[in-house]
Parts: sequence; C-alpha cells; structure tokens
Amino acid sequence: MSPRRSRPRLAIALAAAAAAALLPPAAGRALELEVGDPAPPFALEGSDGRTHRLADHAGRRHVVLAWFPKAFTPGCTREMQTMRDAADAIAAHDAAVYLVSLDTPEDNRAFAEAEGARQVVLSDPSGEVARAYGVLGPGGLYARRWTFYIDPEGRIAAIDRDVAPGSAGPDIAARLASLGVPPRAGARLEPPPATPEAP
Repeated sequence: MSPRRSRPRLAIALAAAAAAALLPPAAGRALELEVGDPAPPFALEGSDGRTHRLADHAGRRHVVLAWFPKAFTPGCTREMQTMRDAADAIAAHDAAVYLVSLDTPEDNRAFAEAEGARQVVLSDPSGEVARAYGVLGPGGLYARRWTFYIDPEGRIAAIDRDVAPGSAGPDIAARLASLGVPPRAGARLEPPPATPEAP
C-alpha cells in the first residue's frame, strides 16, 4: 500500500482516538478518588424517609459513606449487624455515618428495620453517586464494599477499599479515632467493642 493511500486511514484512526478521549468514563469504571480529593456531592433518600446531603454537614462535621453491595445478602447483613453493635462507639464521634447501596429506598428501609440498624441507610438506585465515587460494580448492578471518610471541608480524608464485613463497625470507630475526629458533645470516647466471630 502506498504512503499516499494510507494517509486517510491514519487520519481517520487519529480522529477516532481523539473522539474517544473526549467521551465520559464507561459506566462502572472507577474514578479512583484519592485522599485529598473533593468528595462528590450527594443528595440521597435515607431509611428514615429524609433526604440527606453532603452539604448538610459542610464546615460542621466529618461524614462517612460505607458502601455495601446488596441488601439482605449474607455479607451485607453481617456488616450491618457489626455497625449496629458498634453504634455507641461510632456515635461517640462527631461524624455523620451512613451506609449506602444501590437498593431502592423501600428495600433499604426494610433491611434497616430487619437488622435494627442504628445508622441511616442511603439509597442510590440510579447509581449516579456510586459512579462519582468509583464504587459502581460491573454492569452497574451493585456497589463495591468501600468506605469513604470525608472531612468538614468536603475533602476525602481516608478510603478503606478492603472492608471486612465482620468487623466493619469497630473498624469505622477506630478509623474515626485515628483521624482525630472530635467527640460528640457530651460523649465519652471508648474503645469499640470486640466483634465476636460468626458461628
């Protein structure tokens, strides 16, 4: 093939590559938020029937978003139970702590009631917030089990990408302490309870 005839094909390939670079990330592709990045805003319905926003806590307190894959599944049930059992240790810190999934508000409300959840469970059925945080799983069917810690200035203070369902609650309380999150007014900071091994 002559160099002259190959030039149009090369031009077409370069144009296609340039166009692809302008496209938004594919659905579900992790954006790889890092510590220090601005936290994506959110406004999500909670299991308490209210809409909760990151902006509600701006300049006031830390926010924790504990993403979990699917309501009523064994691992997520265990995670919620440890969050419930460590609720006092978590609540001793001046932080707004939420569990979050792609489940509908109705499903998450039922899940929270069934497990006696003491934290609000947020619902992101569209997956838009999950995509912004980079936690949307393949096919957009579930969220990765990652936990984000956001400081009062709205920046990512820490990310846990290796959450253990059986110790999630005490681990969050310990991380809040390590980040120096101050105690809630009138609360005493004590070590979180040990999580018993599942039978």
